Amino acid sequence: MLRIRDTVQQGRRAPGRARLLDWRLSPAGCTALAELPAYDEVEQATRQAGLGIEASELHGALSGWLAGGGGNGGDWLAKVLADPQQAAPEAGGALDALREASAKQLEDRDFAFELLLPGGEAALSERAAALFDWCRGFLGGFGLSAGARPPLSEEGEEALADLARLAQAAPEQGEDEAEDEDALAEIEEFVRVAVLLLHGDCVLAARHRQSLN
Repeated sequence: MLRIRDTVQQGRRAPGRARLLDWRLSPAGCTALAELPAYDEVEQATRQAGLGIEASELHGALSGWLAGGGGNGGDWLAKVLADPQQAAPEAGGALDALREASAKQLEDRDFAFELLLPGGEAALSERAAALFDWCRGFLGGFGLSAGARPPLSEEGEEALADLARLAQAAPEQGEDEAEDEDALAEIEEFVRVAVLLLHGDCVLAARHRQSLN
């Protein structure tokens, strides 16, 4: 786990919150609190729908889709899975709640965005694997909505490259479990802020430019 953390942070610094504030001080920002549905609820919904994807990876794909500028419509599932035949989630169900809460969190001025991951009762290796799955899903969804050449800042380019590196990672068992827990928490926070930065580059910055025209 530590080697993965060091690889991501070597020669880099985590995306700064001051950079994120550039776009989140506008009146368009959302201040309403929104909570993600429980991990188990989303996992059950994905199985019932026969999606063939874990809850964390699905949330990563949805977050990537939204961060890249994808629409927040009821057909999001078909979009992020690149399957036009995929039925829309049931209104008011866990997957619909996931979409609504994720969209609100990405817009939140207080950086309330969360990753949907297994709870602390799950094994460390399971939580680490879910985080890397989340990153894989994010890259797929982001690529679908943002395209091959998204309008990224230098920090955004670095953040996207680091997420791609994490998407290729696998859990590693360290000698010190407490140290591994700290490492996983650091990586999760790194991912969370990187996602907000990419959303700022692709969505909030574009919205700001439009407001000036």
